[in-house]
Amino acid sequence: MNPSELKDFLDEKVLQYNTLDFIESDPVQIPHLFSQKEDIEISGFLSATIAWGNRKMIIKNSHRMMDLMGNAPYDFVMSHTENNLEQLELFVHRTFNGQDFASFIRSLQHVYANHGGLEAVFSKHQEIHSMQKSIHEFKKIFFEIPHQHRTQKHISDPLNNSAAKKINMYLRWMIRQDNKGVDLGIWKSISPASLSCPLDVHSGNVARKLGLLTRKQNDGKALSELDTNLRKLDGIDPVKYDFALFGLGVFEGF
Repeated sequence: MNPSELKDFLDEKVLQYNTLDFIESDPVQIPHLFSQKEDIEISGFLSATIAWGNRKMIIKNSHRMMDLMGNAPYDFVMSHTENNLEQLELFVHRTFNGQDFASFIRSLQHVYANHGGLEAVFSKHQEIHSMQKSIHEFKKIFFEIPHQHRTQKHISDPLNNSAAKKINMYLRWMIRQDNKGVDLGIWKSISPASLSCPLDVHSGNVARKLGLLTRKQNDGKALSELDTNLRKLDGIDPVKYDFALFGLGVFEGF
């Protein structure tokens, strides 16, 4: 396919998969449960954090996280007691356990109490066409209070050449202005043009087959290459093509 044909093909796939039906089988459904801004962003952040592995299990365990917080995530974050945190100890999703969950709650409280909330932290360090430095700075702030060292692995650092798939997906949910109702787009202080595609096995394999990516590893350098090529197709809303790449890989076995 020439560049024009590739764009037409991918635009068509975006229209096919960027629909409300997508929500049913995706963890983006979790922040859609809420209407308050802080509930949306906290529930989305926690759900994205455990978004690896079997999708049904991700969704099931994300709902369990919400249940453990009384389905009021912001209130739980800001007013929890140590006894409340002890009730999280039995939670586990793959390598993310109850101690990690409790540590995340403490760090989220710190972010809201001392740094103005999640949007404020991410928007403070944004760059043109990149949120990677912003993610790096967010991780530093998130873990500047006492925590178990093991918990740090659950937030990737793109400046260490990570593709940071989960947090880039989260930022897509919060920032992308989606007229189809999938991405929530509640953060108005950050441009969707700065977003990066959540790069995983599925999107990476499809991108290589389409000539959008040559690097073999799904790492930070690969993400930069993919971002550059997707911005050539749409510089205003480049991550809309995540729907096309993901849909082709997961639903069509492209």
